[in-house]
Amino acid sequence: MATQAGAGRTNQKQRTRTAILAAARELIDAGSEVTMPAIARAALVSEATAYRYFPDLPSLISEALAGAWPPPEEALAPVAGSVDPVERIAFACAYLLRGILARQGSVRAMIAATVTRPETVAARPGIRFGLIDQALLPLEDTLGAADPEAFAQLKRGLAVVVSAEALFVLTDLCGLAADEAVASAVRTAVSLTRTATQPVA
Repeated sequence: MATQAGAGRTNQKQRTRTAILAAARELIDAGSEVTMPAIARAALVSEATAYRYFPDLPSLISEALAGAWPPPEEALAPVAGSVDPVERIAFACAYLLRGILARQGSVRAMIAATVTRPETVAARPGIRFGLIDQALLPLEDTLGAADPEAFAQLKRGLAVVVSAEALFVLTDLCGLAADEAVASAVRTAVSLTRTATQPVA
């Protein structure tokens, strides 16, 4: 009897956890503001219950987003046949930023939470890094071999541009429409890559 009761409690906990994750995914997919109170309401649980299963919002969002982004090689499949790093980084930048726009409620919540609680930054998925690495694969045996520091600096520079932070600066502070913001970031990413790969005269 005790074993059955224990199994019942375990099943109930799993159902509650699943409901919280499902509620978070629904809010994310709807592009809604993603907060712990909103997730708890959607899951029909108390906020305290939600925090018992997930210690903070970044960890909950991170798990809810697991699998939402394909692996970098799959994401960049449309340019897989290209050896032009400029073309590849342009595609990667646009791909990431459009994905962020589709999920911006959760992305904004994740950024806000990790700014106020830096110790939770490890929960951020860091999608940009895999996409940048994949886009720059054609440079590994050229720039990467000839000047590893320049290659690393290019990746760091692109990490600033190919990012949610850059996108929100362009939309929120510069007042650009979403498509204009994506195009502006892509131009900057292309410029960085082209400059880094041009031979020195």
